[in-house]
Amino acid sequence: MKTTIIRFGLLAVALLLLIQLSTYNLVSRLWSMELMVGLAALVLLAMGVYLSRFIFKPRSSSSQRTAVDTKELESLGISAREYQVLQQMALGKSNKEIADSLFISESTVKSHVSNVLIKLDAKRRTEAISIAQGRGIL
Repeated sequence: MKTTIIRFGLLAVALLLLIQLSTYNLVSRLWSMELMVGLAALVLLAMGVYLSRFIFKPRSSSSQRTAVDTKELESLGISAREYQVLQQMALGKSNKEIADSLFISESTVKSHVSNVLIKLDAKRRTEAISIAQGRGIL
């Protein structure tokens, strides 16, 4: 937290210095306006690249996918197609969307969802996803 505050403080100081330099340039006319605009663009570009490293860095949980516990899948009796439906459920897709993405009928999706709920001993889709994540199969 302290490093974030220090970084933003230094960036604010850099911007203030750039503004002061531009007002000085307007008074003294040492540099052309194009040079000042180019310098401002370079500073802002550098700040954008620097900040993007911290804002858009990948989260550790999403970047490191854990291996699926296939033994757990076998012990639960979840078939490959049911597992595909479970993965689509975890993405928050509806039965229609799952059917379209897996090229199966909506009634087949309903059957697979029902089987997954029974095999995971869950009452709702969200509960099934939570149980699957807890068991290491998602």
